[in-house]
Amino acid sequence: MTRLAGVSKGLVGAEGIHLAVANIPPGCASSPHHHVNCESAIYVSKGKGRFLTGPKLENTLDIEAGDFLYVPQNSVHQPINDSLTEDMELIVARNTPVEIVEEYKPEN
Repeated sequence: MTRLAGVSKGLVGAEGIHLAVANIPPGCASSPHHHVNCESAIYVSKGKGRFLTGPKLENTLDIEAGDFLYVPQNSVHQPINDSLTEDMELIVARNTPVEIVEEYKPEN
C-alpha cells in the first residue's frame, strides 16, 4: 500500500487537517493498524474490497467506489483490495496535521 499526502503540516503548514490518497494494489491489504491521535474520514474513489474493524478485526464491511467510511480514533482497521486486476484508491482525511499510526498487536 502506498500513501501520498497532499495536505499536511510538513507540506503546507496545516494546523488541523491531513489529506492523503492511499493506493492498495490488486490482491493486497494494508497492515492492521489504528490512529492514536485522530479520527479518519475515507472515500473509496476506485475499486472494491473489504474493510475490517474491531479489536480482533471481527467486523467486515464490503466497500466499493462511491462509499464513505468513518474510523474513530484508536479503532483497529484494515482495508483489503479483493480485486485481482484493479487497484483500490482511498481518499483519506484526518483531523490532525500529523498522524500517529500504530500497527495492530493482537493480544495473546
